[in-house]
Amino acid sequence: MTESDSVTSSSVLHRNTRFVPKKAIGGKGSYIFLEDGTKFLDSTGGAAVSCLGHGHEEVSQAVIDQINQISYCHTAFFGTEASEELARLLTESTGGKMSKLFVVSSGSEAVEAALKLARQYFLELPTPQPQRTRFIARKPSYHGVTLGALSVGGHMIRREPFEPLLSKNTSHVSPCYPYRGKTQGESDEDYVARLATELDEEFQRVGPENVCAFIAEPVVGAALGAVAALPGYFPAMKAICEKHGALFILDEVMCGMGRCGTLHAWEQENVVPDLQTIGKGLGGGYAPVSGLLIGEKIVDVMDKGTGVFRHGQTYQGHPVACAAALAVQRVIKRDNLLENVRTMGKYLEEGLRSRLGEHPNVGDIRGKGLFWGIEFVKDRETKEPFGPELGVAFQVQEKGLDPEFGVSLYAANGTVDCMRGDHIILAPPYNVSKEEIGIIVDTAAKVIDVVFAKLKTA
Repeated sequence: MTESDSVTSSSVLHRNTRFVPKKAIGGKGSYIFLEDGTKFLDSTGGAAVSCLGHGHEEVSQAVIDQINQISYCHTAFFGTEASEELARLLTESTGGKMSKLFVVSSGSEAVEAALKLARQYFLELPTPQPQRTRFIARKPSYHGVTLGALSVGGHMIRREPFEPLLSKNTSHVSPCYPYRGKTQGESDEDYVARLATELDEEFQRVGPENVCAFIAEPVVGAALGAVAALPGYFPAMKAICEKHGALFILDEVMCGMGRCGTLHAWEQENVVPDLQTIGKGLGGGYAPVSGLLIGEKIVDVMDKGTGVFRHGQTYQGHPVACAAALAVQRVIKRDNLLENVRTMGKYLEEGLRSRLGEHPNVGDIRGKGLFWGIEFVKDRETKEPFGPELGVAFQVQEKGLDPEFGVSLYAANGTVDCMRGDHIILAPPYNVSKEEIGIIVDTAAKVIDVVFAKLKTA
């Protein structure tokens, strides 16, 4: 069958209508097995999802056991032990600072729920503040594909086709992006202070009394490529929110649930959010599951008000999803995998810096834990990016898919200004071995060398 025949024979609306991906027929540990015989090293966990790798028998059995017990019941009528246990585990993991969990199926849904609950919170206050309808987010953030989540996102290319449909109540400030944001000679402290001033001025511009919340990723994922904020940045941002009575929302869908070395990314600076979205590593890909962790002050206001979150979904709190997430989180805790994330993360960083740190087209290597990004540039001195027409990051991703290499390298573009700039992300499973880290570094470096050698001769 030719590629053309394959495209026309598929009834699936794939991500690209002109391309049918190879079929995955199995998976074990860090590897996926493809129909053409390729043993594929999943060094990105898909999109930083497969935190325990593939084919984890204990998690699979927990899913089967839950299906055999009860596979679905509507949360308007019934609860389940799986959802109660998952909520207990996750709220306790925050030291009780987040006191309730709302479980849905995707990161976009979790962000939608966060935005709506932020709005409802201000309507439920003893003295309601109905004028609070605005959100402040960051450029070039990405918070999901649904219209509400896309509205708070700051990635112009992702927004552009749907701009007429998006809410106009969000404005955007600069991200904490030291590689490109700091000016020459500026200290980290001065840079953080400048960003805090920018956020405060944005509150003033739109009217501080009108803002529901500020939303940001502690470590920016797809939009910037594993960019972690500088120490002191998030405490400063939260202080601005508290100054103006707005909520502080952290989107940890991609960077949370252990990906950066602590179960919650905010733990590393103890900057507790009012609302926290979680996903991806929550269930490790064993079921579609995400969630919203909710601070006690919001729960208290709701409880003293109507007591009803005016937002519900058919599959919220799905028993099988909750059972999968609960099993994944128990394995992470029992096997002390967060320690492995930190240890293997250092090893991955050292390998990347050693192998690619002086590469003429690698501008920046950044990340935390097992969440690392590599930004490509045309010129290291000027930091000039490649033109978007070249699709450099996607060339790297596609080359990695060749059976010769068989490795996933998660690509994205628009790193610099939503149009220009290329990066890839590496996000191996939390139980990855030192040997596998070595293979990831070596193979990724070979792919990058091949792609840029070809670009030089083009």
